[in-house]
Amino acid sequence: MKTRVLQSCSILLALLLVAVACVPVTETPAAQPAAAPEAAASQAAPAAGGELPRNETVYIGGFQWGPPTTFNPMAGSVTWPASGNQNLLYESLFAFNLLTGQLDPLLAKELALTDQGTAIVTLQPDTKWQDGEALTTDDILFTYGLAKDNPDLPFSTFWDYVSDMQATADRTIELTLNPERVNPGMVRNYLCTVRILPKHVWEARLGGEVAISQFVDTEPIGSGPYKVLDFSAERIAVERDDNYWGKAVYGLPVPKYVVHPIFKSNDDGNLALQTGALDLSQQFVPQIWLMWEEKGQPVGTWFKEEPFYVPGGIPFMFINLHKPGLENPLVRRAIAYAINYPLIAATAMSRYSVPVSSSLIVPKGGEDKYFDAEAIKANGWEYDPAKAVEILENELKATKGSDGTYVLPDGTRLGPWKVICPYGWTDWMTALEVVAQSAKEVGIDISTEFPDSPVCYSKTRNGDFDLTLFSIAAATPASPWLRFRDVLDDRGLPEFGTQAFWNYCRYSNPAVYDLLDQAATETDEATLKGVLGELDKIYMADIPGIGLMYRPLEFYEFNESVWTGFPTSENPWAPPQHQHAGIRVLFGIKPK
Repeated sequence: MKTRVLQSCSILLALLLVAVACVPVTETPAAQPAAAPEAAASQAAPAAGGELPRNETVYIGGFQWGPPTTFNPMAGSVTWPASGNQNLLYESLFAFNLLTGQLDPLLAKELALTDQGTAIVTLQPDTKWQDGEALTTDDILFTYGLAKDNPDLPFSTFWDYVSDMQATADRTIELTLNPERVNPGMVRNYLCTVRILPKHVWEARLGGEVAISQFVDTEPIGSGPYKVLDFSAERIAVERDDNYWGKAVYGLPVPKYVVHPIFKSNDDGNLALQTGALDLSQQFVPQIWLMWEEKGQPVGTWFKEEPFYVPGGIPFMFINLHKPGLENPLVRRAIAYAINYPLIAATAMSRYSVPVSSSLIVPKGGEDKYFDAEAIKANGWEYDPAKAVEILENELKATKGSDGTYVLPDGTRLGPWKVICPYGWTDWMTALEVVAQSAKEVGIDISTEFPDSPVCYSKTRNGDFDLTLFSIAAATPASPWLRFRDVLDDRGLPEFGTQAFWNYCRYSNPAVYDLLDQAATETDEATLKGVLGELDKIYMADIPGIGLMYRPLEFYEFNESVWTGFPTSENPWAPPQHQHAGIRVLFGIKPK
C-alpha cells in the first residue's frame, strides 16, 4: 500500500499571539547547520539523469509514486517537490512545526495579531525568486488573490476567513479577519500551506483557456533553496541554488542535490532505505526496528523505542447515528469498550502507536498541553469487553439471540452492520478486522467491507454507511479545534445523500456551537484547555465515532550510511518532518 499521510483541509494549534503585541514567531535554529560541503567550482552541472556525487546527494522516498506531470503547486496532482507542503522549490510564508505546534519563519519572519480582527505579516528582507527578480508583497497578494476567482484551488476557502488583505508597507501585509467567521487558527493554517507564486511569471497565464490549476509547468521558478535539475519516469532531481535569498538568514542546505527515486512499490522503497540507497524516507515500513536489531543497518526513527514516531493524527471510525440500534449512545459506548485498541496498535500500526485514548486530542507534540488524562479516565473508555457486556445487559437490558448477537428490548438486533474503508489501505483494513472481531466477541454483529477508494469516499461523504473509517484533521496550526469541528459541528452541513467534507455521520448538538466558536478565538491557554475539555466531554458522552489508533503526521526515517546528524528525540534540533518545518533537516546533516 502506498503510504498515505493523513491530511485535512484545515488547521490550528496554539493560539495566535498576545493581543496588541508583535511577537516574533518561534525561530528555527539557524546556527545548527554545518557549512555546505565544497563542490569543485569548475565542475559542470551533471548531465540530465546522470550520476551525482553520493556525498553531495541526499536520496529521499515516499512522496512520488508515478511519472512526473507538473510542478504547478496549484494543480490537483502535482510532482514532488512542489507537492504537499514541501518548501524546497516553492515556499510558504511560514512553516508548521509538529513538535511545538507553532509557525516557524520562512518567507515571513514575524506574525502578530494586533486585535481579534487584524493579523500583521512581516516579510524577511531581500526575498528573491530563483531568476533573480525580487519577491515582494505583490507576489503574496497575487497568490492569495487567485483563490477569489478560482474555486478549484486547494486554498479556495481562504477568503471565508479573511475579508481583506493588503500591503501596508514595503515588507508588511495586513490581513483583516472576517468578522462573521473569526478564526485565527485557520488563518495560520493558510499562512503555512499556501506556496507563493511569482506574479511576473504566472500573471500572463491567467485568463486563458487552461485553468490555473490545469496549467502544466515543467520549468518552475520558485523562491526555495533548490531548483529542478532533471526529471524522468525513474527520478526527480533538484540542485541547490547557491544564490538562495535565505542564505543570509538560514544559511544554505548542506546537500548540493536531493533526488527522489520513483519506486514501483513500498517494498522497493523500504529495501532502498534498509540498504542505504535512501537517506530519508516517508513510507510505512513494517517492523522497522528489525532493520537495526536483526540486520544491523544504521537506520533510525525519531524515538529509539516504540512507538518510534510522533503521533500526528487519529484515523476515526464514524458511526451512522441514524441507523436503528446505532442511534443509541449506549450501544455506541458498548462498541467503544469492546474494541481491542492494544491489538490494533500492535498489528495494524506495527507498534507505531500506543493504544489510542478516547480523546480527540493527540497526546504528543503541540497538542500535549491540552490533553487531560484525568478527565479522559473519568469520561471516556478503554478496551474492556466485560464493561461492554455490562452495558449491553444491565443498562440496555439486551438479551442474546440464538446466534449469540444481542437484541434490544424493542426487538432491534445489534447488527448486521458493515464497517468500511478503502481496499488496499492495509493498516486500516487490519484495524477494522480487529473492530469486527472485538464486536462479535461481545455479541455485536459487525463485519468488514472494503470497496475501492472512490466508492468508499462517495459512501462516506454521502452518509451511505453503517460505520466507516475515515480521515479527520491531523496536527496542524488549527488543531485540535479543527478535529472537533470535523467530528461535532453540523453548521453548514448538507443533508444525507449530498457530499459532506466533515462530520460524515451528521451529528448535531447545538451545545457545541458556542464552545467551538470560543475555542477558535480564545487566547488564554488555561481557558482554551477548559473549553476544549468541555468539547471532549460532549464527544465522549455522545460518541458519534471512535478513534482507533494514532498515526504519524509523516513517517520520519533515515539511514546514516552516507549522511549523519539527523535530528531525533535525543537531539531535537529540527522536527521529525519532511514537509513544513522539516526542510530544516537538510540544513544540519552532514556527509560522513
